[in-house]
Amino acid sequence: MSALSQALTYQTFHFDVVIIGAGGAGLRAALALRQQGHKVAVVSKVFPTRSHTVSAQGGINAALGNAGDDQWQWHLYDTIKGSDYLGDQDAIEVMCQDAPKIVRELEHMGVPFSRQEDGKIYQRAFGGQSQHYGKSQAKRTCAAADRTGHAILHALYQQNLHAGTEIFSEYFALDLLRQNGSDLLICGVLVQNLQTSELSVLWAKHTLLATGGAGQIFRTNSNASINTGDGLGMAQRAGIPLQDMEFWQFHPTGVAGKGMLISEATRGEGGILRNANGEAFMGRYAPKVKELASRDVVTRAIALEVEQGRGCGPAQDHVLLDLTHLPHDVIENRLPGIREISRTFLGIDPLEAPIPIFPTCHYMMGGIPTNLEGQVILPKQPMGANHSEQIAVPGLFAIGECACVSVHGANRLGGNSLLDIVVFGRRAANAIHQALLMAPHELAVTEDTSNISALLQRYQRWLEPANPETELTVFSLKTELQKIMERHCGVFRDQAHMQQAVNQLEHLEHQFAALRLHDQSALFNFERSSALELENLLAVAKATAYSALARQESRGAHSRVDFSERDDQNWLKHTLFYAEKAQLTYKPVNLTPKHHAPFVPEKRVY
Repeated sequence: MSALSQALTYQTFHFDVVIIGAGGAGLRAALALRQQGHKVAVVSKVFPTRSHTVSAQGGINAALGNAGDDQWQWHLYDTIKGSDYLGDQDAIEVMCQDAPKIVRELEHMGVPFSRQEDGKIYQRAFGGQSQHYGKSQAKRTCAAADRTGHAILHALYQQNLHAGTEIFSEYFALDLLRQNGSDLLICGVLVQNLQTSELSVLWAKHTLLATGGAGQIFRTNSNASINTGDGLGMAQRAGIPLQDMEFWQFHPTGVAGKGMLISEATRGEGGILRNANGEAFMGRYAPKVKELASRDVVTRAIALEVEQGRGCGPAQDHVLLDLTHLPHDVIENRLPGIREISRTFLGIDPLEAPIPIFPTCHYMMGGIPTNLEGQVILPKQPMGANHSEQIAVPGLFAIGECACVSVHGANRLGGNSLLDIVVFGRRAANAIHQALLMAPHELAVTEDTSNISALLQRYQRWLEPANPETELTVFSLKTELQKIMERHCGVFRDQAHMQQAVNQLEHLEHQFAALRLHDQSALFNFERSSALELENLLAVAKATAYSALARQESRGAHSRVDFSERDDQNWLKHTLFYAEKAQLTYKPVNLTPKHHAPFVPEKRVY
């Protein structure tokens, strides 16, 4: 079969729900929907247990009170404060209230949590977690050693196998199917088999995006190579804006020069950050909690120590994470994965010597805007005066890191990402279940009334051979993209550098438009899949640069040299970026939880 005829033919499948992404969010939603009797497909470009949830180390937050007094209200306060008050307080309240039940559900599904001496789930200290609204340190993070995400993902995958979820493993989601016309109605997804390049159309009454983050826009990152923002790219091409894309978390403790994550659990167990003088420097930046300040505070502290000449090593380009004072059994039993990473990638045993670390891009706080049930939402009047009135996009949901229900605001607390994916994975599934009960009939959209022809025509570009003499390659363009973002849109930002990022990304976009593939084979065409991923990365990077350039303040992870203070009067609002004309608009932050008095923005002190 020729490449061209291959692109014009496709298999057709029909489902109640198609879930794109087989990480913790997607599998939690799939499990709930299968248990409710619906026909569910999960699309994943990797085997499900290779999804990035497997990399989450430190734990999942829930106010169980196993290791001391705790209340969901304190968790609520910590998360709102950690978000630098940009998090929607109604959404955060829902997440913190649901947390204890969610963790117990995971325990009953078979997640092998570590145990305290009394047999209860082990809980450790994590940054930004407190008792009594900031008075003392809380131990709230439930852990399965330092492999919590691995344990959760495998348990959810096994439960989905038992429930009979249909999984399209190693399929790439190309674009969302939508009904033709002015009203936005999503009705499934066009996918490609990565082994054979064959195309399939998965029609669905509801489509759920759970595609994870896009940390690959930065050269130094803790993300898997698959984290390329595929869901965000598809959403933008369907006309949906991205929210709060200026907020990227740089985890304080990545392996220096490499980026692999050294979990916050190391500091939760008592690890100390030291500079070239051997000084435990966090006392200068967070006198009360030191190493257990929120991640954005610790990240900036490390960057400043290096910038001011107190970095370690011949190049003075990192600091040290010292675990040598901890009992050996703590490292061996509670941090075995961290010890393995350090020994494998650095040749250092943390029992004997400190670990060289430096901040690494870790997490995307922004994403596809949703309501509390995971429905994708848009302003009713995108460029009008009343931005607070939102409407749901029929047939489309989003959960996890690709979504922005705004429980993380401008900065995520450690231990809240695993919580986010399972809380809103279950909530979205319940909302879809109710919608299917109300409208059980088949989807009315057909090939003739959908955009399938336009999507196939767009895809044919990748079947046109490249000029063999061209130096333009997917690898060279991705490398340039990562350099641009790291150089101009990293931990510290300013007007001049971010304007350079915007200009250079526009040029890169023109180069990408001219890109064609050298490899025209059908079997395992990794050049094609890499090009598709790069298209999504470019869309995410552009949304990030434009949004960051416009926000003239420092808030959470968005730290500007030229606007060093938070500005609640002008910037206590969410950014919305529309890709088609690179337009920005804004909508208000929800400051009114339903079951607790609102938390008024105040100066963050740790």
